[in-house]
Amino acid sequence: MSLDTKVEELKAILQPILDQHNFYLVDLEFIHERGDWYLRVYADKQGGINIDDCAVISEEYGEKLDELNPIDPAYYLEVSSPGAERPLKNDESLSNNVDDYVHVSLYQKQDGQKAFEGTMTEVTDTKITLIVKVKNLKKQVEISRDNIAKIRLAIEF
Repeated sequence: MSLDTKVEELKAILQPILDQHNFYLVDLEFIHERGDWYLRVYADKQGGINIDDCAVISEEYGEKLDELNPIDPAYYLEVSSPGAERPLKNDESLSNNVDDYVHVSLYQKQDGQKAFEGTMTEVTDTKITLIVKVKNLKKQVEISRDNIAKIRLAIEF
């Protein structure tokens, strides 16, 4: 079984637990680092996730994993918030962060730039729309999703 298939299986086991508590999955990694395996869950909810929420996920997911035993090697389970400047990796995380300030890196320059920061006002299947500041003026920028190399939340200064 490939690692990607295993990650999808682990996500499927986790999803009912997240749904029960109105959390959503930002990312799940099963990776080998410095001789050990780590199963890392990054979850969130509207208004933000806290340490008690992470403990609930860790306890319930850990029990389910112990029951089903889907992973052969010994591993460490880590559950955390995705962080203030977390990457937005899927449609759900993009939709959940409309009206938030983001940093977008592009594959190809657009309007002479390879990156934009601004408030994401719209997400569709083909593009995102940002309101960016240019010399104290606000400008709307539409970016094709095919041209987005990376998008993450950003802190506005």
